[in-house]
Amino acid sequence: MRKISSAVVAFLSVAVWSMFSPVAAQSYPDRPIRIINPFSPGGSSDTLARTVGQYLQERLGQPVLVESRTGAGGVIGADAVAKSPPDGYTLLEGTSFLPLAVHTHKTLPFDLLKDLVPVTLIGGTSMLLVANPNLPVKTMSELIALAKSKPGELNYASPGTGTPNHLAMELLNEQLGLKMGHVPYRSNPLAMNDVIAGHVPLLLDFVSTGAPHVQRGTVRALATTGRTRAKVLPDVPTMMESGVPGYETRAWFAIFAPSGTPKEIIAKLHSGIAAVLAMPVVQERMDTLGVELTVGGPDELAALVKSDLEKWGPVVEKSGMAKE
Repeated sequence: MRKISSAVVAFLSVAVWSMFSPVAAQSYPDRPIRIINPFSPGGSSDTLARTVGQYLQERLGQPVLVESRTGAGGVIGADAVAKSPPDGYTLLEGTSFLPLAVHTHKTLPFDLLKDLVPVTLIGGTSMLLVANPNLPVKTMSELIALAKSKPGELNYASPGTGTPNHLAMELLNEQLGLKMGHVPYRSNPLAMNDVIAGHVPLLLDFVSTGAPHVQRGTVRALATTGRTRAKVLPDVPTMMESGVPGYETRAWFAIFAPSGTPKEIIAKLHSGIAAVLAMPVVQERMDTLGVELTVGGPDELAALVKSDLEKWGPVVEKSGMAKE
């Protein structure tokens, strides 16, 4: 009887929500919206969320607050959103770490394809390989030669095991036959601090957060990972220009909501975010950050997630990394 009662309650809850969700969608939003940033404040994800939130609240007429929930390489923040009420008031600033986490963890507390629903693809950023100025290399050719002459002795930092930065470096190791060691940190800013201090010689940062350090001269840029050069660093060659054929990888940023969020709310959010990203002031801000806008709706974002799930599985397996 208890099982039957529980099933009835669950059924009625869904039925009631389905009955009132169109009404809720019409009045949405009538209170503040939270965007959960699953990474440390000050990083690319946080800056993007705050930029979008600043102008989205003007369009929606309600405050849009950004809250950082860090830990487990972004999993804690994503899980918090996945388990939130599907009412459009708790959103996730998701990045390309999401499909990676499926492969880098033995189990996840949420199902990426079932518990989160795509809202808007914002765009992406190339990555930027930087070196401490005291490392005796100025080009990728020189770095490759040094790494091959000292197998296992040269280390690189990353914002955490299983992050796009980590796996992109493992992809570089695999493609070039290198054996550079991995030193994980909890965030890009912490990793960058130690590269600047000379504790670790290399970091594959995002262009959006690494470019200012290059411009200040605290680190040396070796190459970017996009198909074309980054607008904010036009003098820095791409990996492909630097003798690493076919090497291209980038991180993407997007907004997700809990599964079950009414389609009307998803549509309203996507429309509002897309309008914000079309604003010249926001586009200028994104250019400054090194973020290339490639705005897409729920279908485009869903296709990207599935494509990355297929792409990174073999890389994780070949890296031999222990799953968390």
